[in-house]
Amino acid sequence: MGDLGHYLGDAGTRSALLSMLLDHVYLSLAPLAASVVLAVVLGQACHRYRWLNRVLVGTANVLYTIPSLALFAIIPAVIGTQVLDPVNVVVALTLYTTALLVRPVAEALGAVPEHVRAAATAMGFRPWRRFLTVELPLAVPVLAAGVRVGSVSNISLVSVGALIGTGGLGVLFTDGFRQRYLAPIIVGVVLTLLLALVVDVVLVALRNALTPWTRAGRS
Repeated sequence: MGDLGHYLGDAGTRSALLSMLLDHVYLSLAPLAASVVLAVVLGQACHRYRWLNRVLVGTANVLYTIPSLALFAIIPAVIGTQVLDPVNVVVALTLYTTALLVRPVAEALGAVPEHVRAAATAMGFRPWRRFLTVELPLAVPVLAAGVRVGSVSNISLVSVGALIGTGGLGVLFTDGFRQRYLAPIIVGVVLTLLLALVVDVVLVALRNALTPWTRAGRS
């Protein structure tokens, strides 16, 4: 504990920790936001075109089996970035999280009762308006569950990116192992867990705000 107190007592260390934490937030949440948009678009396409569902879901399953470190190394060759560019992590995690979300989004949209769609159509809703105001809100609980899993996965996988030189809290792990110094490893673990917890709480609150009818049903 003395080493930990000494480590955190340095003003330069605290400033570096804040910078790493902000980098970790960006590297984990930017892909999450992008993947939600992509998964909703692809999920709608899967629901509308049944043949596309098999293709996209199968591709997503294969993509998700690629080791993260290998994908981080492959991305620069594909998109032409530098090896240490943080964009590589953002792109890789966007692919991972989109692959994770496509199937549940497609299944959630498929589970919307047909009479609900028919009622919306009878009220004059055009297809995209019906999708955005009726079908998508009903799919939010399933989508939110997938996003919560994706957020924890991203926050964890960003740490792996430190092995190829990107920022984030994973730097604490690599530095700690290299120097055989336990304090930064402990701080990295605690901050990663706290970040995952805070993001999960925010996502639950956002889900509840977007689905007030579920609270009414529980009460």
